[in-house]
Amino acid sequence: MSHTRQIVLFLGVGLAVASGMHYLVWARLFRDTAAPRWLRRTAGVVLALLLLSLPLANIVARARGPSPWVWLAFLWMGTSFYLFLALVVSDVVFLAARLGGPVAPERRTVLRRGLGSAAALVALSTSAAGVYDALRRLRVVDVEVPLRRLPQAFDGFTIVQVSDVHVGSTIGRPFIEGLVQRINALAPDLVAITGDLVDGPVSRLGHATAPLADLRSAHGTYFVTGNHEYYSGAVPWMVELHRLGIRVLRNERVPIVGKDGALGFQLAGVDDWRSKNLAPGHGPDLAAALSGHDPAHELVLLAHQPAQAVEAQRLGVGLQLSGHTHGGQLWPFRYVVKLQQPFTAGLERLGQLWVYTSRGTGYWGPPMRVGAPAEITRIRLRAA
Repeated sequence: MSHTRQIVLFLGVGLAVASGMHYLVWARLFRDTAAPRWLRRTAGVVLALLLLSLPLANIVARARGPSPWVWLAFLWMGTSFYLFLALVVSDVVFLAARLGGPVAPERRTVLRRGLGSAAALVALSTSAAGVYDALRRLRVVDVEVPLRRLPQAFDGFTIVQVSDVHVGSTIGRPFIEGLVQRINALAPDLVAITGDLVDGPVSRLGHATAPLADLRSAHGTYFVTGNHEYYSGAVPWMVELHRLGIRVLRNERVPIVGKDGALGFQLAGVDDWRSKNLAPGHGPDLAAALSGHDPAHELVLLAHQPAQAVEAQRLGVGLQLSGHTHGGQLWPFRYVVKLQQPFTAGLERLGQLWVYTSRGTGYWGPPMRVGAPAEITRIRLRAA
């Protein structure tokens, strides 16, 4: 299936699901509560317009970038999800009440009103907390990773990882300016950007990402592609990142050496796990990246998707840094992510391989995070 057909199918299925969700919201909050006819009709029109705002916001965002209208449309995307979820739970409660014995029509209406009000309160509270979590000052997560082949001279070497920033729909230049300041304040030895930096073409977002040229570290900034780079024009973005002084690793590795010229470890990077056929000549090839590598030396791999870990473990990588999952971003999606990725968030082990999966530095879609706070990750390597 071509990339265009995949996008059309995704949007079609998404719109169908969203339509069903909006109908349930209308039915439970207005029809089943015996709201006045004028209110039911008005609510139906408003919900239909909110439904249409979701695909329109995507189109406008890709054409013009961040705007208050786009931000509000994406905010409704997240709020409507939690409203739907709360109403499903209310339906379970209502069904349990019906199974407990006959309920008079008048009491059914009262029960529906009470459950609808409770569902709306829970959804709005959860959404508000999610917005606060997404927009508050980014936390720095400190992680120590012992590597058995790391030289003692590199004990304490720090890598600051950012991932899944998603500059585009609601994230712009001010966010990147603040992010660069936070990273530089950490004085890292190396900066790693593990994909999904952007959601849109260079022509529209180049100005927003320009502050990345001010990143400072002893060994430079490295980048690997995520799936969203391929939706946004991966090749032009690679050219732009190179212009900003960021090294893009495409199925290759570079030596990270100390001041005395001694090798500390090899840093490898691969194209996104699903990038084959999305751009000419692209696709992950870890074997090529590690060809000729001396197994006595430590290997650190940048790979956008945690799914790369199975091959990385087989080929002797010591540490893999990934993103992609957002830690689920909106509870309970982390349980869905587990069906597609071997790791969801944090530091985990696969044989001799350590895998750190970032929860992401920005967000995608709704400007919300529920149960998966955004992060800047400071990884301190230890000589084991």
